[in-house]
Amino acid sequence: MTPRRVPAPVLDAALVVAALLDVWVNVDPDESLRMAAALVAAFCLLLRRRLPLLTFLLTLPAVLLSDAIFAALAGLYTLASLTRSRLLLGLCALAFTISNLTTWPSLDFDLSQPSTLIALGYTAATAAAPVFLGQLVQTRRDLSLRIAEISEARDHERLLTAQTVLAKERAQLAREMHDVVSHQVSLIAVRAGALQVGTRDSEVKEAAATIRRLSVQTLDELRHMVSVLRAAGGRPTELTPQPSLADLQRLVDSSGIEAELQTDLPDGLAPTVQRALYRTVQEALTNVRKHAPGAAATVRIGHQAGTLHATVTNTAPTRPPLPLPSAHYGLVGLRQRAALLGGTVTSGPTADGGYELRLELPAGPGPP
Repeated sequence: MTPRRVPAPVLDAALVVAALLDVWVNVDPDESLRMAAALVAAFCLLLRRRLPLLTFLLTLPAVLLSDAIFAALAGLYTLASLTRSRLLLGLCALAFTISNLTTWPSLDFDLSQPSTLIALGYTAATAAAPVFLGQLVQTRRDLSLRIAEISEARDHERLLTAQTVLAKERAQLAREMHDVVSHQVSLIAVRAGALQVGTRDSEVKEAAATIRRLSVQTLDELRHMVSVLRAAGGRPTELTPQPSLADLQRLVDSSGIEAELQTDLPDGLAPTVQRALYRTVQEALTNVRKHAPGAAATVRIGHQAGTLHATVTNTAPTRPPLPLPSAHYGLVGLRQRAALLGGTVTSGPTADGGYELRLELPAGPGPP
């Protein structure tokens, strides 16, 4: 668990309090000049983040006039943590050392005395400590930023790798759809056309025409999907055609079953909602055609109290269904699409032996 950082105003206030304690201990209240310089040094720590160099310079008179050096050390540390000029830090540390060695008004000190050299070394070490600590904090901060940049670059590289893999998979899927699925659907359309021309039975001719029309529409959708899969570009692209509610009547008319459409919808529905309604009706009619031969279907779409309702109900089949292949993913996909829009899909048999699929969606999702 990462420890919480102390808020900056609280830390600044704490430093000011510590500097005032240093003044209270080391400065005689009767010495007005020294007291004024020490108080200025203590309170100017509030400016240390915005004006670090000026803050340090304002603390130097307190070091020169008195033994209250805490404010100067805090200012020197702040300057070292924010500046990258080693020369400036060296000059500031030297200024602190000289100011701390001398006492106003006497500014001279004798380097020939061993005690003076010891004091010089101690004072220089005292000045070097906040400089090294500030530089260490600055290095840590730079390292953290560098690590964040490396992590961001690694995430971006991982995203590019995933997009590359996805592009390869899309290209492979496009080849399979073009070489296998499109070819087989084309053969279905050709054979249906031949059957339509060669037969004299009106029912067979009508069925062959329906098969041929649906095959041609499927080929158009497959071509669109292949073109989308092969399209270059980094932005996400929906892999299916983009139908709207205006295409519902054509969908019902070309479904190959006896179906009736009843709609009562407001204008301006979001494209995602329109696609969800269209795909739900499309899947329901496909299931009726596959699993309930001879049944009639009724499609009702309306709205009530801010909720859209789409219901597809079919009667009982008049003949047994053919054993057609199915992956059973249609209803799962509809439920997932509805869930993304905040809606639900329910389905089940009716009392008269038919089947009903119902979609409920909020009327107000935003555009995709």
